[in-house]
Amino acid sequence: MSNVLNAWFSNVDWLDIWLATVDTLLMMGGSLTLVLLLGLPLGVLLFLTSPKQLRASHKTYTAVSFLVNILRSLPFVILLIAMIPVTVFLTGTSLGVMGSIPALVVAGVPFFGRLVESALREVDRGIIEASLAMGANTRQIVLGALLHEALPGILAAATVTAIALVSYTALAGVVGGGGLGDLAIRYGYQRFQLDVMFITIIFLLLLVQILQSLGTRLVQHFTR
Repeated sequence: MSNVLNAWFSNVDWLDIWLATVDTLLMMGGSLTLVLLLGLPLGVLLFLTSPKQLRASHKTYTAVSFLVNILRSLPFVILLIAMIPVTVFLTGTSLGVMGSIPALVVAGVPFFGRLVESALREVDRGIIEASLAMGANTRQIVLGALLHEALPGILAAATVTAIALVSYTALAGVVGGGGLGDLAIRYGYQRFQLDVMFITIIFLLLLVQILQSLGTRLVQHFTR
């Protein structure tokens, strides 16, 4: 069996594959943590300030929504390159895992924030009105009613975001971001080692399937 694998994947260094996979997981995990922490408040802000909501503010919603739309419309590769000076200032490098995380966060936060806003809009308006009738303030409504009721939708949004970040980590390889994408570009594309390209694709597909499976289970668990 090992002879067959060596014959089919003669260019594959399995240690490099393992290290690249770890780098991809670190980039995805680190950026996802920050995206969730920053994107959730952003989504709540978008929802609360939107028309006919608790803290409706046309100016605030328009300004925040405009910024979110700009960041979401930028192709990630362009954002990655444009942020190199900022990334170097924040992390001291534009390469590897640390050099990719700032751009991943900037790309992921508005993406997740919009999905959170959509999830909150799915909450029955009657729950908000009932909370107001009982004298709850905005903070109590958000924490005690809105986020609780929208939890399955938010978990689904987090799953979609995590999968999107996996794709972004692959694109980060274009500028030496590390991970499986970097391996695929340096060996699979530039050196025409198709076996390396094939293995990186398989590992990325497996990672996406695992994330989707975990996300689906969490959504099902918290859906009443």
